Amino acid sequence: MPTRRVPRPFALLWGTGKVVEEAAIVGGLHAPSLQLLQYEQGEKKGQYAIRFAAYDTEGELERRPLIINEREIAALRAELQRSPKMKALLQRLVAD
Repeated sequence: MPTRRVPRPFALLWGTGKVVEEAAIVGGLHAPSLQLLQYEQGEKKGQYAIRFAAYDTEGELERRPLIINEREIAALRAELQRSPKMKALLQRLVAD
């Protein structure tokens, strides 16, 4: 897993807060990352959200869609074991 401090701040146009959980791996061309965001200010204050993000080889957040290769699924799933709140939200996403 790439080493980035958690919690750490984030800022979006509609609110700011902290990245409170992160599941990330080192991929081929980028580092796929799932982040649990907790809003502290703005119109989303008090809410949680999941950001699907990628970091480049320099460790900078990429401004493009996250693409996860099927070979990366197992490693990213293992990283999610350290992020219980985010894992629970993702399970709600795929529940029948």
